[in-house]
Amino acid sequence: MSAAPQPDDSSGNGLSSPPGQELIAADALQARIVELGTEITADYAGRRPLLVGVLKGAFMFMSDLIRRIDLPVELDFMAVSSYGASTKTSGVVRILKDLDVDLAGRDVLLVEDIVDSGLTLAYLRDLLLARAPASLQVCALLVREGSRPSAAELRYVGFEVPPEFVIGYGLDFAERYRNLPYICIYDEGAAAPD
Repeated sequence: MSAAPQPDDSSGNGLSSPPGQELIAADALQARIVELGTEITADYAGRRPLLVGVLKGAFMFMSDLIRRIDLPVELDFMAVSSYGASTKTSGVVRILKDLDVDLAGRDVLLVEDIVDSGLTLAYLRDLLLARAPASLQVCALLVREGSRPSAAELRYVGFEVPPEFVIGYGLDFAERYRNLPYICIYDEGAAAPD
């Protein structure tokens, strides 16, 4: 039996060097996710929350988060787009995949990768509230400095990040870098060539 190929670097992401300055280390991400899971477990005690992950960016965060929630949970996913292949939001939110389950009477926790302008979050909140959930809260891994919506809109927040474009841990630039185990500030000059 032959040995599996080994990655070129210790991060295991296939990149010989990071495509920018590391902002949040992998261990810091995991420590904060443990805290969020503990908080969500306490807040939803006696209930079975439905976690709605916003694809594609939130998939890694949601995967780690649900393992830190000590309750029965259900999952569903939505896919939306407001960036395309740009580092700036287009200002237009498109639903690429809608939910498969009925939200009526459910305790819904919307799981977002990053809240930037707040446009996508506002759109999703209105859309989901129109489906009559018993409750709707938001858990965002990252919130961009200066763009934080009200505390009523964001119940759980992982980290606040500077206004630079960030990638890694599920977040991408043109579908690349989602597999980084940390969050970094994207530097186009440091990015791997196509």
